Amino acid sequence: MNDLLVTEKFNSCLKSVFNNAFRLMVKNPRSAIFFFKTFRNQKKAAVLRNDWKLQGVEVPPVMIISVTNQCNLRCKGCYSVAQNRHPDEVISYNRLNAVISEAHQLGISVIILAGGEPFLNPDIFEVAAAYPRIVFPVFTNGVLIGDEAIARLKKNRNLIPVISIEGNREQTDERRGQGIFDLLQHKIGLLYSRNIFYGVSMTVTSGNLEIITGDKLVPELIDKGCRVFFFVEYVPVSKESEYLTPDTHQRAVLIQKIKTFREKLPALFIGFPGDEEQYGGCLAAGRGFVHISNEGFLEPCPFAPFSDSDLKKISLKEALKSVLLKEIRENHHLLSETSGGCALWANQDWLKSLQQDIKHNR
Repeated sequence: MNDLLVTEKFNSCLKSVFNNAFRLMVKNPRSAIFFFKTFRNQKKAAVLRNDWKLQGVEVPPVMIISVTNQCNLRCKGCYSVAQNRHPDEVISYNRLNAVISEAHQLGISVIILAGGEPFLNPDIFEVAAAYPRIVFPVFTNGVLIGDEAIARLKKNRNLIPVISIEGNREQTDERRGQGIFDLLQHKIGLLYSRNIFYGVSMTVTSGNLEIITGDKLVPELIDKGCRVFFFVEYVPVSKESEYLTPDTHQRAVLIQKIKTFREKLPALFIGFPGDEEQYGGCLAAGRGFVHISNEGFLEPCPFAPFSDSDLKKISLKEALKSVLLKEIRENHHLLSETSGGCALWANQDWLKSLQQDIKHNR
């Protein structure tokens, strides 16, 4: 599939997501109004991105920003910890604000906030308030969500918490820590009682597939107000954890279950990387999204810590013209889906050599 068709299809998908969100929240006036406005903003942003594309700048609809590398939990198999990044080297608020301002001007309309734990960086509330036309899903462990955070979430509907769980109590506590599942049930109850639009992200492994795609967990969460579900296939961070990666049969089961959920349940369901297949594979490196590390480097994906662009030194517009990102997009045929769940992660050696060649030729 050529990049133009990918862009058109991805833009259409984004508009459909927010249109469906509006329909789901029609009985909640404030949220319904927000998603109706967001649907209109998505259409305008798509036109803006297309204008920049004609000028030679490949602007993706989605950007992921790791706003911190620090975390208040120590989850088993965390990819962020495995990458050995520098937790104290964080892009300043002023520079982050400038990058997001430029992203808005370029037509980036969804910015996912990740970490570490994003709520450890209080700047995210100021950022959301400054850019109400951008939607900011926040992938969080949920522990820091309390009365103060909820009050600020109510003021900033474009900041959408997405809480990470692993399935039931046993599975969540085994990976995230004793008592975390019950604590998250309390946090979810708070969000529901205050009419906060929120979602859940579940890491899909060979061990929890049956639980998270069963007939109990998802409906129960919907009853508690959850309206967005992300199913993220586990990416092994070491040889010892490769057994947790869903196999080919399990991935097929997951894709079918997500399809069934979409047909039968009143919520939005997103599978990663499974949903990428409709766009011809990996959407990283600007085909659909890019990633900014907590240090300020523009990267193809959170699972691929490789960069030739430092946003502390150059503009986002200039960084999006990255040779590295262009090379990845032009060699997309090398990124066929792998057993590792992430094609870029599985091709790290190629990315390392590519980065070194670019550095050598400068």
